[in-house]
Amino acid sequence: MDLAPMKRDIDDLISQFAAADSTRFTDMKQVWLSNKFSYIYDARPTCTNSLALFMQSLYSHSIGHLISPDSSLSRRLGGLYCLYCLYETQPFKPPFKVYLSLEELKKLRKIVADAKVRGVSAASAVVKRMLEKNVFLFGCVETNEGLKGKVDELTELENARIKAACKKLFDDTKIEEFIHMDLGMEVDLRKVKQMCRDYEELKRVAAVEGGDEEMKGVSEGKELVGDAMEKIAKEWDAQREVFYRQTGLSQKLNEDEQQQQQQEEEGDDDSFDKELEQMLSEA
Repeated sequence: MDLAPMKRDIDDLISQFAAADSTRFTDMKQVWLSNKFSYIYDARPTCTNSLALFMQSLYSHSIGHLISPDSSLSRRLGGLYCLYCLYETQPFKPPFKVYLSLEELKKLRKIVADAKVRGVSAASAVVKRMLEKNVFLFGCVETNEGLKGKVDELTELENARIKAACKKLFDDTKIEEFIHMDLGMEVDLRKVKQMCRDYEELKRVAAVEGGDEEMKGVSEGKELVGDAMEKIAKEWDAQREVFYRQTGLSQKLNEDEQQQQQQEEEGDDDSFDKELEQMLSEA
């Protein structure tokens, strides 16, 4: 996937904005619309797995302008405004978040401070809007470590959030009992099947002794209730296994309990939310 043409388009967009030494967000909107810049998404890859790399590449290139120490305030603001417009105009639902390292976060704060000194209030308003909409995913991989590292960490962060959500959803609820339930044991399938066989045998004997050929014919070849329940139990087990693989939940309750106890003893220091809060506080 060749992203060089899209990166040149971003360079040209920001250069047009900075050429007039602009600092207003409304000026960026005019440049964006006059260039019909939203058509940049027409060049997105058809492979779903490459969409995250595509969007993070655009984001990362805009961030490069934003944090450049040798660039003018106008060009740095152009990078910020372009980043915001890329996020807001993307055609993906849910939208791809913007990966931002802690070092980049510090530089984002600096550009907001520099803009305030120059009397530019739009910068802080845009950043505040992005924070309110939870646009950013914060991490530790810097730009010089490569975009692939960013995408990999972004994937890990998303997986951590999914697992944390699953834990909150299923822990200490009735749902947890159901997803770990052995349907065959729950309904005592062996006993049910034996009762069904005994019942069918009684019907057969009654039909033979009573000479009721019609009743005898109905009983023969008919699927027993116990056999039908056994099929349902097997389907349940198969679907449960798929669910385990998709969510990463353990099938063994004892292992879950041991892991939960260990996390409680350690104060749940590995919690994703706490790690993120700590990273942000140190930034």
